[in-house]
Amino acid sequence: MKNKILELIKSSATSSDDYESLVSIFNLHDQLQYATNIKQAAEDIYTWLNKEFKVDNLTFSLFDVNKNDKEEILSKGKEFYLDDDLSHFFIINTHTSLNAIVSFCATSKVHFKIIEEKYNIIEAAFFQVSQMIQSCILKKNFIESSSLDSVTNVYNRNYLIENLTTHLRLSNNKQNEIYFLMIGIDHFKAVIDEFDYDIADKVLIELAKVIHSNINEFDMVGRLNGDEFLVSILNNVSEYQVCELAKKIISDFAEVNILVNNETKQTLKKTICIGFEVYKLNSSHTITDCIKNADIALYEAKNKGRSQLFKFSDLEEEDTIELF
Repeated sequence: MKNKILELIKSSATSSDDYESLVSIFNLHDQLQYATNIKQAAEDIYTWLNKEFKVDNLTFSLFDVNKNDKEEILSKGKEFYLDDDLSHFFIINTHTSLNAIVSFCATSKVHFKIIEEKYNIIEAAFFQVSQMIQSCILKKNFIESSSLDSVTNVYNRNYLIENLTTHLRLSNNKQNEIYFLMIGIDHFKAVIDEFDYDIADKVLIELAKVIHSNINEFDMVGRLNGDEFLVSILNNVSEYQVCELAKKIISDFAEVNILVNNETKQTLKKTICIGFEVYKLNSSHTITDCIKNADIALYEAKNKGRSQLFKFSDLEEEDTIELF
C-alpha cells in the first residue's frame, strides 16, 4: 500500500481531486494523533469513512495471528458479512501479532461502485495511519497486561483496589455501601495434584465466566491469588439480594462440567465457597479491612464444608481468627 500513497502524492500535482484526497488523508492522520485508545481510533476512522465515502455500516476488529482470535472493537450501522456482495474489508498491518481489520458494507450497488473507484484512496489512508493504529494497540496491550490477570482476564488485585478507590472518590459519597464477595474453590490444590496447572486454569476460567454471567456490568471482579476471586457489588441493591446472588453463583458453578480429557471426554465438577462482607462509607473500616474480613469469612465458609456462604457479621467474638 506504500505505492498507493506515493502515486497519490505524485498525481496531486496535476489533479485537484487527488490533492483534496491527500489533504483528507493527512487530516485523518492528524486526528488519530489525539486518539487515546484503540476504540477512539476506530471511531475516528469510521467518522472519516462516513464523511468521505458515506459509509454507515462498519466493523473494526483486531485479529490475533498467534491465537487465531478476533476481538470486535467497534460496530456501526446494520449487521453484514464479509462475503456480502456489497462489502469490503481492509487489513491494517501493524507489524505486531495483532492486525486491525476494517470491514464495511455499501448501501447499494451504485454506492459500492463509487467506493470501488476510490479504493486506492482508502488503501493509501490506511497505510498512512497504520503506525498510529499500532501505537494504540501497544497501549491497549500494556494497560491490559498491567491491570488484568493473564489466566482469567479479570482485574488483578492492585488494579481492582485502585478502581474501587477511584469509584468512591468520583461517586461524591453517594455510594454508601459496597458488598464484597470473596470466592474460593473448594480443594483447589487437589486439581493441580490430580491433573495439572492447565486443568487448574480451566477451572479458574470457568469460574470467572460464571461470576460474570451473574453480576451487573458496573460490578468489578478481581483475582487476588491462587483460586480466590473478589467481587465488589457496586449497584444499589440490598444485602438480601447480594446473598441470593452469591448463592446463585455457588449453584451455577456446581453445575459446570469442565473437560479434562479430549479423548476420553472426562469431565470435572468443582464447588466454591463465598465469604461476605459489607463496606459502609461512614464506618472506621477501610476497603482493605473489609477485603480482609471477606477473606476471613471465606475461611469460615470452607470450614463448614462445600458450597457454603458465610457472612463476616455472623462471626462470633470467640471465633475471631488471629491472622498474625
